[in-house]
Amino acid sequence: MKIKLLSALLLLSFQLCFSQNIKGKVMCNSYIIPNVEVINSFTKKLTTTDAEGNFSIDAKTNDLLVFVSKEHQLKKLTINPLLFINNELIVELTLNAEELNEVVVTNMPSIKLSKDDSWEQTKLDQYTLEKRTAAPKVQGVYTGELVNGVDFMRIGGMLLSLFIKDKEPAKKEPAEVLFKDFVKSHCNQSYFEKTLDIKPEKIGLFMEFCDADPRSKSITTSKNVLTLMDFLLEKKTAFKKL
Repeated sequence: MKIKLLSALLLLSFQLCFSQNIKGKVMCNSYIIPNVEVINSFTKKLTTTDAEGNFSIDAKTNDLLVFVSKEHQLKKLTINPLLFINNELIVELTLNAEELNEVVVTNMPSIKLSKDDSWEQTKLDQYTLEKRTAAPKVQGVYTGELVNGVDFMRIGGMLLSLFIKDKEPAKKEPAEVLFKDFVKSHCNQSYFEKTLDIKPEKIGLFMEFCDADPRSKSITTSKNVLTLMDFLLEKKTAFKKL
C-alpha cells in the first residue's frame, strides 16, 4: 500500500515539475487579435486573448494548443521549447479565404445611369478631372500634361461624329397614300356598280364624298381593308339620301 502511494506521489510530482504557465500573444499580419479562444486539448482548459492579444494557460511540453477565431483559420500548435521567444509564445494566425477577397476598381465606370448622353459625358468628364487632380504629382518635373486642359481626343471624336451624321443620307419619309388610291387598289369597277349600286358616272362624286369624311384618313393610315368595306357601305347609304 505504501509503495502504491509513493508511486502516485512521484508521478504527481513529475507532472507538476514539467507543467507550467504558458504566456503568449496571438497575431495576424503584425496585428494583434483579441477574443481568440485558446484550448489545451489534453487538459481541456480554455482561455481567451485579451484586448492586446495576450493569453495565459497552463500547459507542458507536447501539449496540443488549439486557437479558434471566427475570422481566421483554425491553428493547432504542439508545445515545444524552441517555439518560445523571450519566454513568450508568438502565434501567427491566417485569415479565412473569404476575408482575403478584395476588389479594386481602377478603370473608369462604364455603366450608364441615364439615357441622356450629354449628362453621362458630363459625369465622365468630372470623374476624369477628379482622378487627374488626385493623382500624385512630382514637383519640379514637367510631364507634358496640361492640368485641367482641354480633352482634344473627345472633342475630335465629337466633330467626327457630326461629320459622319452630315454624310449620312437623309431618310425618306414614306409617301402619303391618298384615300382614292387606296380604294382603287382594293375595289374594282364591278364592286361600285354591283355591291354598292352606284352608277359609273357617279363613282367619282362618291369618292369625293367619302374622302371628305375625316375617318378616311385613319383608314388610309391603318390600311385595314375590312374597315374600308364597312366604311364604304355606310357612306353609300348616306350618299343615296343626297
